[in-house]
Amino acid sequence: MGVLIRLSNRDARRLWLHSHGLCQPPTGPLDVMEIIRQLGFVQIDTIRNVTRAHHHILWSRNQNYREKLLWPLLGRDRLLFEHFTHDASLIPMEYLPMWRRQFQTMGDYVARNQWYHSSLGKAHINEIKARIAAEGALSTRAFDTKIEGDRKMWARPPHKKALDQMWYAGELATCYRENFVKYYNLAERVFPAHLNAENQSEAAQIDWLCHAALNRLGFASQSEVARFWGAVKLPEVRAWASEFQQIEVEAADGSTSSALAAPDLLQRLEKAVKPTSRMRIINPFDPAIRDRKRLQRLFGFEYRNEMFVPKHQRKWGYYVYPLLESDRFVGRIEIKADRKAGWLRVTGFWPQAGVKWSKARQQKLDAELARFARFVGISSVEWLVFR
Repeated sequence: MGVLIRLSNRDARRLWLHSHGLCQPPTGPLDVMEIIRQLGFVQIDTIRNVTRAHHHILWSRNQNYREKLLWPLLGRDRLLFEHFTHDASLIPMEYLPMWRRQFQTMGDYVARNQWYHSSLGKAHINEIKARIAAEGALSTRAFDTKIEGDRKMWARPPHKKALDQMWYAGELATCYRENFVKYYNLAERVFPAHLNAENQSEAAQIDWLCHAALNRLGFASQSEVARFWGAVKLPEVRAWASEFQQIEVEAADGSTSSALAAPDLLQRLEKAVKPTSRMRIINPFDPAIRDRKRLQRLFGFEYRNEMFVPKHQRKWGYYVYPLLESDRFVGRIEIKADRKAGWLRVTGFWPQAGVKWSKARQQKLDAELARFARFVGISSVEWLVFR
């Protein structure tokens, strides 16, 4: 099929931001589940630099969001389940029947991968599962096995590995989190019975996952579709995509590349409003910037997460937030916060090359910093670097 549509870079950026809920001002009535459904999932992360990534991602879409609103959707309402996409993520519960292959894939992977092996015998692993069956939801703190040998980075005790092995395979599920600590229970006690019993074929799951990925991406290469959930292999996407329309997409540097297009691409373009001119502080784990190659291709913005890069090798800093204004990334900012002490401090600031940092632009950033601080109950914003 020949190329029918050429998507300009400006339209591609607008459509991408619209697909991620970053075009309209982050105000108005709040529906947390609708935001997560629009994104497909929300990645969760342990680091609380100002607020944890999952809270920041949701707040970026609607600043009426509050931290207390997320976890009841998992533990009380069972509207979300937790599993592995690119990392631990919260996924709408209604997607569960289409996630069976991921349980199988991840279960097989950890069974083969020595890094995940718990070193516990099958009997001991069965004892852990039997305790959960008898006592109900338990965290890793309910068990006591020790790390043997060298304590390498990311080393975990055997019982933690055993719990995760069963969690990856879908035998156990996250029942709830308390102070971010995960509590495991038998999957059949967590997943609604009607969804847990639904049996979708392998082909149906692949078809749904690919359609759902392209629907959220708007336009994408086959590899980008495969990477979206991390639950479909590239050869499977190639077979699925054989009848899809191909379009050309202009990159920030003027070059073009081919991509699959959602069937309603032109209607989406009509609905996609011009991005708001307000400044947004984007989380390093935000889905809009998760694919660094796509980010650089569409926006000409180079970004990497340097949390686990040795300090002397960092180009910018430990926890650095991209700054989005309208449809451009105009800089980076490093922020630290201490809720108990009541301060938020800017410890690094890098305007994007070619961007004039005007007084008006600074005022936008100051306003967003003040809003971000209020979100976590902080009233004092301090700059420790030149601006």
